[in-house]
Amino acid sequence: MPFIQVTMGAGRTPERKERLLRAAADAVEVPESSVRVWIVEPPAADVLVGGETLAEKQARAVG
Repeated sequence: MPFIQVTMGAGRTPERKERLLRAAADAVEVPESSVRVWIVEPPAADVLVGGETLAEKQARAVG
């Protein structure tokens, strides 16, 4: 029984997260009923990407 954990900074829409969950489950070649997939979302202020917090990157992208 595969367990798949995806850790990513918070900020994605529920629809995007659902697509990711389904894609991860589909990538494993075992019966769907035996796959477990979940997302762990640390706050954007707690994730550092390229020397900048994800919260800073998201704020800059918004404008």
